[in-house]
Amino acid sequence: MTLAPPPPLASTARYDQAGLTRAGLSELRREDPELADLLDAEVRDQDTMLAMIASASIAAPSVLAAGGSALSNVTAEGYPGARYHPGAANFDEVERLAVDRAKLLFGARYANVQPHSCSSANLAVLSALIPPGGTLLGLGLDAGGHLTHGSPASVTGRHYRAVPYGLDENGRIDYGQVAELAAEHRPAVLIAGASAYPRALDFARFREIADAVGAYLLADISHIAGLVAAGEHASPIDHAHVTTTSTYKQLGGPRGGLILSGRDHRAPGPDGRTPLDRLMQRAVFPQNQGTPAPAAIAAKARAFALAAEPRFAETARLTVAGARALAAELSALGHRVLTGGTDNHMVLIDLRGTGLTGVVAERALEECGILVNRNRIPDDTRPPLVTSGLRLGCNILAQRGMGPEHMRECAELMHAVLAATTALGDNDYRVDPHERIRLREQVRALCVRHPLPHAGVADADDARVAARTGAPS
Repeated sequence: MTLAPPPPLASTARYDQAGLTRAGLSELRREDPELADLLDAEVRDQDTMLAMIASASIAAPSVLAAGGSALSNVTAEGYPGARYHPGAANFDEVERLAVDRAKLLFGARYANVQPHSCSSANLAVLSALIPPGGTLLGLGLDAGGHLTHGSPASVTGRHYRAVPYGLDENGRIDYGQVAELAAEHRPAVLIAGASAYPRALDFARFREIADAVGAYLLADISHIAGLVAAGEHASPIDHAHVTTTSTYKQLGGPRGGLILSGRDHRAPGPDGRTPLDRLMQRAVFPQNQGTPAPAAIAAKARAFALAAEPRFAETARLTVAGARALAAELSALGHRVLTGGTDNHMVLIDLRGTGLTGVVAERALEECGILVNRNRIPDDTRPPLVTSGLRLGCNILAQRGMGPEHMRECAELMHAVLAATTALGDNDYRVDPHERIRLREQVRALCVRHPLPHAGVADADDARVAARTGAPS
């Protein structure tokens, strides 16, 4: 039997990604206006609120477009050239591109772009390097560490024997204590990394300590990956055996994680035979994850390309300079800045003595259009949902083009909000209503003067379409 030829395609234009995206947005607006309105409201809020969240950055429109691409429809377990499903030819090339760009950006020799988050990446690495019940040594949560560095609230604190190290009297990592604890407990893995630590990490010193006890060094740079990529913070790639990071906190990428390795990528794993790069491949798939997120990997590839451009390096420079200036301005206004300043993008504030808790300060600031997050501080007696501190970051301020010269205004706005806030309990408060309206407008005006980098993109695109078609823009 002879099969009839397939019907001709009506138009090749309808099968490109741009057409699919436009059709999707039109369909969303037409068929689900409730959801569309919420998404539009989020764009407006991001444009008009002063975001100083240390764990956030703004993804470029092209990153968002890649993350919402047709690759979301692809199911393909495994790695390029060795998938467990058909139809992955294009995804194979996308993943190879993301891997190559990640290695180039960080000067690494191995990269795995499949982890769904840095937490996923950390779990994969630890499961490959530590047997159940084995010992890991990481910065304590209340000292600025992360849940996945051995906190009892995390699986890492339950499946492994987690030993925390801490800070000295100046709020800096106590490397002497790290060395002593390593010698005493002989951990399989030493973790160098933090989620609330405003000072530079000495990766070379960490490696010396790890080598002295035969431990693997894992560097978690989730918060400082952009600074590392831009040369504003020392790189751990050739000091650590393995490095992990998220791709959204400072890289302007999608939600996701990344595993990297440098000169030690072929070093033997715990069995003395299997090289680390092969161990990491197995640890992600099939040991800890199944299907990767193809569209997210495409978005990672785009973000890595943008992070290699000079504009990103300038943003990283502004981030560090701005954070130092912000810390100085807040200190001058009477706020207690932990460690007396910062070496990275992050500023930590101790609210004890102000009458405000972290959650009260966070919510009052949000009412006035300023986003920071509550954070526990060393020796904090309040629970994690309340806290005695605030964590601030300059990633998004720098993306707005704001540098040291703009930090006085940011600090004064924060200070004015907190001064207008009366605590009525650990979780209750009142902001003077007249001050709230006035300060919200000042924040909005500041954001208008320093727009996010995507501002005007839609208008410019509309104008280009109008010029081609003769339609009004």
